[in-house]
Amino acid sequence: MIVAASASASPRRPHAPGIRLVAQQSGTEALLQDVSAVDSSIVWVGGHSATWAVTMDGGAHWRSAVMPRADSLEFRDVQAVDARTAYLLSSGLGERSRIYKTTDGGASWALEFTATNPKAFFDCFAFWDDTHGMAVSDAVDGHFLVITTRDGVHWTPVPPMKLPNAQPNEGAFAASGTCAMALPPSDGWIGTGSAPTARLLRTGDRGATWDAVATPLAADTTEGITSLAVRDARHLVALGGNIARLTAVQDEVVITDDGGRSWTPGGRLPFPGPVFGAAYSPSTDPWLVAVGPGGAAASNDDGRTWTLIDSASYWSVGFGSARVGWAVGPRGRITRIELPAR
Repeated sequence: MIVAASASASPRRPHAPGIRLVAQQSGTEALLQDVSAVDSSIVWVGGHSATWAVTMDGGAHWRSAVMPRADSLEFRDVQAVDARTAYLLSSGLGERSRIYKTTDGGASWALEFTATNPKAFFDCFAFWDDTHGMAVSDAVDGHFLVITTRDGVHWTPVPPMKLPNAQPNEGAFAASGTCAMALPPSDGWIGTGSAPTARLLRTGDRGATWDAVATPLAADTTEGITSLAVRDARHLVALGGNIARLTAVQDEVVITDDGGRSWTPGGRLPFPGPVFGAAYSPSTDPWLVAVGPGGAAASNDDGRTWTLIDSASYWSVGFGSARVGWAVGPRGRITRIELPAR
């Protein structure tokens, strides 16, 4: 059933001067866990209970729905192409990991991929353009599972010999759809954890081959890289934290300006708990926003210093323009973020 909701734009005073937060009426009470914005008007989100939502007018009105015959699925990632086309990835063991696609604005959805390995658990995906993308699962029996598409319809496994060997228990975090990032035309990254070392998997050929570099982020069974934010091929920020310590203040940001060969510590975030999602605004002088169950914070120096912008809980954040972004979270929470010019 589709539910239409009209957003009585409800500005909320953020903690940081110059940043405006506008609460939206999403039309759902589901936990929303992923967001993808085409621009400042068209935004798609996904969440638990097979829920998705879309706005075509910058959040003035949202349309939400539940995927038919799939209401127990958890959509952990979404990729928006335009007003009519979007992909959704559900996470779960085995056949609960799926990829759906709509080309008619959500009126119907085609099931493109279902995991056949019962140990697979797909965490997130990322796209270089409308039809070229990749998706990653936690490692199975010492090998990563990565699939790619060249036509936006068919998904093919990357041969294991083209991927680094996995550490024991290594995988990605399906927190927000930001554990994998793609930068056109061909660069891509995956952040890992749940292992002795938090690593960055890298490709320069649209997922055909991969290598791995270690990062200094703390890693263990419940921590590692939970989110990646990419400014360009050299400047990346890896964010993490222990997902089992929601009230602890943690050091969870590391920065690279050479594509991951070396790393420096970032600033401590002003909210407690782990980071679940992070994103740059697309600009020559971009803001970086990080979110988690403990709040949301913004940085205008690549994560070296942070300012608290909200203390509400969020799971993911994304930007479709230089100054307008969206954060999503529990009980259908959607907040429009309006950034000041620098």
